[in-house]
Amino acid sequence: MSKMLNLEDLIAKKQAEKEAKEGANVELEGFYDLVIPPGTVMSIIYDLVEEFNLEPINRKMPVKIANSEEREVLVLRGSLEQVQAAEKFLYEEMNAWLEGDSKDSKNPDKA
Repeated sequence: MSKMLNLEDLIAKKQAEKEAKEGANVELEGFYDLVIPPGTVMSIIYDLVEEFNLEPINRKMPVKIANSEEREVLVLRGSLEQVQAAEKFLYEEMNAWLEGDSKDSKNPDKA
């Protein structure tokens, strides 16, 4: 039986790769974050990380939901060009998934 990867595995893998490459001191200048909306399809997140070479990070951000001022959200970090291309891809893939046109669509309501 093959092991099913989860988001924590992906974050740990990318963090280890980054630390091996750059060391523990990280300069954030020139990096941008793409905030991933909660509920985003996992396969799309994996595609974004791998295709655009983005670094998945958990970040606390202020959000305006019931009884919560700050929430840990997933962001994908990279250069401006990478993040802009990934944002376009995310928008297109989410629309396709919602419409049921995605080749990997697992939306049971659209079957």
